[in-house]
Amino acid sequence: MIYEMRTYTLKPGSLDTVEKIFGEALPHREKYSKLTAFWHTDIGPLNQIIHVWEYTDLNDRARVREQAMKDPNWPPKIGEYIV
Repeated sequence: MIYEMRTYTLKPGSLDTVEKIFGEALPHREKYSKLTAFWHTDIGPLNQIIHVWEYTDLNDRARVREQAMKDPNWPPKIGEYIV
């Protein structure tokens, strides 16, 4: 079992928008694997989202990511909000 944890630092004031866009895209991504965790920061480094994906091994990760990247609805369109 491996976990991939991704942290994105967002432009101030964009957290609600990013979470909404991410949430709308999530069902498309969960066709390939389940989201293990999703957080946003309230203390410490602010304006961050953290999401965790679980895979059985690196081959599973490569397979899932390849499939997900072919989906026109994933990744969520949040690039303009990432610092």
